[in-house]
Amino acid sequence: MNKKQLKHLGERLLEERARVMKELGHYDESFNSTLQSSGGDLSSYSFHMADQGTDTMEREKQFLFASQEGRYLWHVNEALRRLYNDPKNFGKCHQCGQDIGFERLDALPHARLCISCKEAEEDAKRR
Repeated sequence: MNKKQLKHLGERLLEERARVMKELGHYDESFNSTLQSSGGDLSSYSFHMADQGTDTMEREKQFLFASQEGRYLWHVNEALRRLYNDPKNFGKCHQCGQDIGFERLDALPHARLCISCKEAEEDAKRR
């Protein structure tokens, strides 16, 4: 992989990292503010049982989305570490050692496996 491609992938990873950090910031804001506090009520309890269930479900859904984004951020940070620590080996499959295609890395810059190894991994998970 040439220096221009590595620079492009590094920029893509930094853009993804910034996007995820912004998204996690939105989740943090929503965790810290509730409908009751924005309405002026100091209590975090809803007045009706159905409202309590809805509030709980929404908080749980936001937590799941935030944890998914957190895992994605970890993968992006790992890819940045690989890129900066060992740029000569960035873009090599961790399983077979073959080059991962630039098109795949452009679409998924944190990819660790080539397409054939990833397909084999997913097939093994299905069984």
